[in-house]
Amino acid sequence: MTSRGTASRFLKSVLQNGVGRYVCQLKRVSIRFSKKGQSSLGVREFIEEGVVDYAKSNPSTVVYVSPQPCRVPKIVAEYLNGNVREEIVTGKTSPQISELLTKLTDQSGLDIIRIRKPFHTDSPSIQGQWHPFTNRPPSIGPIGPQKQHAE
Repeated sequence: MTSRGTASRFLKSVLQNGVGRYVCQLKRVSIRFSKKGQSSLGVREFIEEGVVDYAKSNPSTVVYVSPQPCRVPKIVAEYLNGNVREEIVTGKTSPQISELLTKLTDQSGLDIIRIRKPFHTDSPSIQGQWHPFTNRPPSIGPIGPQKQHAE
C-alpha cells in the first residue's frame, strides 16, 4: 500500500515470461454448472459448442467440466503462481463465456493493481541520466550567445 491508499507495484513479468519461450500462466479451468438450472443455460450451450475448441487451442490448460446441483454457475481459474479467480457466469451467452475464458487465459494471475511507472529495471544506471552536455569537456566553458567579430 502506498500513501495514496491504493496498492501499486512496478511493471514486471512473471518469472521473466517471454524472455525465452512464452508459458501460459493458466493451468486449470473448472466449469461448474447445473444440468437443469435456467441460470446455467449459456454455460450448457458453451459446453456443447465451444469447450472442445477452447481445449484444443489451449493445450497447456486443463479443462474440467463438472455438472453439480448449484444455483450459481461459475468458472474457477487456477494459475501457476497459486492464485485462484472465480468468475460468476449467470445469464451469460456462449460467446460471452468464450471471451471471458480468453481473458482469463491471457492474464498472469497477479492482482490487477496500479502500475507505478511503465518501465522498470533491476539494474539501474549509476551514471545518471544522459543529456546533450554529458561528455562536454569543462574547459570549453558554458554555452552562450555567439560573439560578433568586428572587421
